[in-house]
Amino acid sequence: MKVTLLGTGTSSGVPTIGCCCDVCTSGDPHNRRMRCSALVETDTTRILIDCGPDFRQQMLMQSFRRIDGILVTHAHYDHVGGIDDVRPFCTFGDIDVYADVCAAKALRQAMPYCFAENKYPNIPDISLHVISPHVPLTVGDITVMPVEVMHGSMPILGYRFGRFAYITDMKSIGDEELPYLDGVDVLVVNALRFVKEHHSHQLVDDAVDFARRIGSQRTLLIHSSHHIGLHEDVNRMLPDGVELAYDGQTLLV
Repeated sequence: MKVTLLGTGTSSGVPTIGCCCDVCTSGDPHNRRMRCSALVETDTTRILIDCGPDFRQQMLMQSFRRIDGILVTHAHYDHVGGIDDVRPFCTFGDIDVYADVCAAKALRQAMPYCFAENKYPNIPDISLHVISPHVPLTVGDITVMPVEVMHGSMPILGYRFGRFAYITDMKSIGDEELPYLDGVDVLVVNALRFVKEHHSHQLVDDAVDFARRIGSQRTLLIHSSHHIGLHEDVNRMLPDGVELAYDGQTLLV
C-alpha cells in the first residue's frame, strides 16, 4: 500500500495567521503544514482518512481517481470541514463515509442537506456508515481495523491497516486497545509540540513513549503546530526511528 500524508498540521495550520515566528516565515516547504489528512491506496482502492478544510487544495496535487471510502477519526472541523468538496469525486459514484456513532451524528447535524430525504441538487453523494472500534471493515481490497483513542475526554478513532497505523488527536489510549496495535511497524501519530502540556493532545515525548510501547520501527509525527520548531531542527532532536512528517510525504507500507 501507498500512504500519502496530505496534511500534517494542527487545527490552525502552518503558517498560522498573524504569526511571524521562524517556522511561519520559513521558506522551507517542510514547514508549511495543511490540516491533517492522508490517502491510503492500492492499485484498485483509494481511502481518504479525514477530509478537512484544506481537502480541495490537497487533492489538486493528486491524481483524479475514485475515492472508495472516507474514514473519519472525529467530527472536529479541521478533520471534516472539506466533505462538501468531495463533489467532483462523486462523478465516479457514491462515496462511502465511515464514522463512529458520535461523529456520524455530528456530521448529520453539521451538513443536514447531505442527508435530507429530498436532497438539494449537486450536493455530495455520500453514504454514511456507523462503525465501531475493533470491528474490522473492508473497503475494496483494503482491510481496516478501527481502534479507540481518547482526544481529551472524547473517544475518537484511529485506524490500522496491516502493519501500518494512523492515529491523530490522541491524548491517551487505554491498555485494552494496545493488543489491536500489536505488530505495527510503521506508525503515524500526533505530536503537538515539545513543551507546555495540552489538555487533549500528546506532546512529542508522549508520542515517542507511545511508539516505544507498541514497538513501532518507524514513527512519523503529525498534527504538529508551529511551536514544535523548524522541521530540520526537530528531526535532529528526535530519537532514531522517529521523524517529523511533512505534507506530501509518501510511504510504502
